[in-house]
Amino acid sequence: QVQLVESGGGSVQDGGSLRLACAASGRTFSSYAMGWFRQAPGKEREFVAAISRSGGSTSYADSVKGRFTISRDSAKNTVYLQMNSLKPGDTAVYYCAATWAGSQVTFYRRSSEYSYWGQGTQVTVSS
Repeated sequence: QVQLVESGGGSVQDGGSLRLACAASGRTFSSYAMGWFRQAPGKEREFVAAISRSGGSTSYADSVKGRFTISRDSAKNTVYLQMNSLKPGDTAVYYCAATWAGSQVTFYRRSSEYSYWGQGTQVTVSS
């Protein structure tokens, strides 16, 4: 069982930056691939970024590529999402997710592949 707690959300202006953090409970954080998803009002949850167990493999949605960076710190059992050049279209509730991964290099882009979810953190970008 893994519990995930997100933090770092808030309100920023167009072009601003935020860093989200997701703290995971348990001693087996390094066994889990991690991901970030977001859901805007009236829209379906969508993939943002993913990272493998080792942290050596990452994947991004086209809409955030070059602006967002996912990383993980196994010593702190935490995964981060650094968000730069934020746009109003990035406004959403951001969710952290985890899934057990047998491979060190595999990442997952579909929400159905994740077993554990955080409660979400709101990000609002104003123009």
